[in-house]
Amino acid sequence: MSVLFSAPHLLSLIVGVFLYSRYQIHTGLQHSIIRPTQPNCLPLENITLPQKLKNAGYSTHMVGKWHLGFYKRGCMPTQRGFDTFFGSLLGSGDYYSHYKCDSPGMCGYDLHEGEEAAWEQDHGIYSTIMYTQKAINILASHNPKRPIFLYLAYQAVHSPLQVPARYLERYNSIPNLHRRKYAAMVSCLDEAVRNLTLALKQYGYYDNMVMVYSSDNGGQPMAGGSNWPLRGSKGTLWEGGIRAVGFVHSPLLVKKGTRSRALIHITDWYPTLVMLGEGTLDENQNLDGYDVWEAISEGRRSPRLDILHNIDPIYTKAKNGSWKAGYGIWNTAIQAALRVGDWKLLTGVPGYSDWIPPQTFSKLLLANRWHNERVNWDRGKSIWLFNITADPYERVDLSQQYPHVVKKMLIRLLRYNKTAVPCRYPPKDYRSNPQYNGGVWGPWYTNDDEDEDDNLLSYDLEQMKSWKKAKRRGKFKRKT
Repeated sequence: MSVLFSAPHLLSLIVGVFLYSRYQIHTGLQHSIIRPTQPNCLPLENITLPQKLKNAGYSTHMVGKWHLGFYKRGCMPTQRGFDTFFGSLLGSGDYYSHYKCDSPGMCGYDLHEGEEAAWEQDHGIYSTIMYTQKAINILASHNPKRPIFLYLAYQAVHSPLQVPARYLERYNSIPNLHRRKYAAMVSCLDEAVRNLTLALKQYGYYDNMVMVYSSDNGGQPMAGGSNWPLRGSKGTLWEGGIRAVGFVHSPLLVKKGTRSRALIHITDWYPTLVMLGEGTLDENQNLDGYDVWEAISEGRRSPRLDILHNIDPIYTKAKNGSWKAGYGIWNTAIQAALRVGDWKLLTGVPGYSDWIPPQTFSKLLLANRWHNERVNWDRGKSIWLFNITADPYERVDLSQQYPHVVKKMLIRLLRYNKTAVPCRYPPKDYRSNPQYNGGVWGPWYTNDDEDEDDNLLSYDLEQMKSWKKAKRRGKFKRKT
């Protein structure tokens, strides 16, 4: 994903929390992702980054993947601060046909111009190339003397693994097909960023722009990604799931060509870019992010002291977790992770936790891995502590050696949890089926549904617990 910013110009390749500077627990989106069939989206009361920049005089444009909900018109990108939108509403889909099936019988078209399906603009072009062309067209038609915010959220690299043949041919030496396709998709993405950079120079933006490039999560080894030597994968709270590559490129940087080791979180982009764009931050917004421009540009210390990676009240509970294991402070059955300075604490089931060297990939898609390190979950652990600065690979658990550090971090975790809002994870709404909307994924709520909105979005955790218990007891059986 990426971002371009003018006066200074701003170009960004980032999503989700990037557009609103609050932890997941403060938006109700602390569990999983927003499914295309759910009546859910980023809460409308949250003022987004493009809204802030628009108020500061910016022209705001989005190209690429939205994935912040679309069940009603008010959730759409053009209703959340963007002057224009061209891209997809879902989290993934076919790179050429822009068609996506969420489940059998729930399939539809997902390419939009503004708030309507982009049938006429669709020429079957590979999405990475198509989005780059669209972004360049926006730059070409805009006056470079006027401030612009361009949010470019590429679909790549994400499953399904698809790429033009000319990129794939470069990597014939890689035996695993998934890894080969992944590498080819990255090469196409690299070329796209290069072409975008050339356009910034050609159309007069470059000397006064800031480009922010970042991925939004770790890689998925089963789909060709690699986080080695970090532990875990996408969808987990291990470093392999939450650390992401990124850079800031700009002639405005005081110190160029440096590597920042400052503590920075994705929530920090919102206040950083609003202040850089000479916008204003309201005290009543209660943002979780910090302005970290001086840390990035000048190498100064980050104002951030900790990061709440997440607290998920719904995720599978650790069988061996308990209040006792959490010193009576915290129930370690709950999935959570917190970083404070050099320390990182995890509780519950953090997710898939192997270390997977990329050379273990076989032609049979990891079926013959021969020296990746497996983790034995029979040890009954539900709490871990790491010095993440000295041990970013999370190999040495220090929870037994430093119980006083564990207790302090559990207290901080508890304080964070007291500020959490109810989790928004409503059940599937079958009216979302594209077959009821001309074969297109898009808003399905009507004006009459608006009054019921709060009830549908408030998730009853106790009801979910009862449902899970009943499922385990076999009361809910798969239909045949």
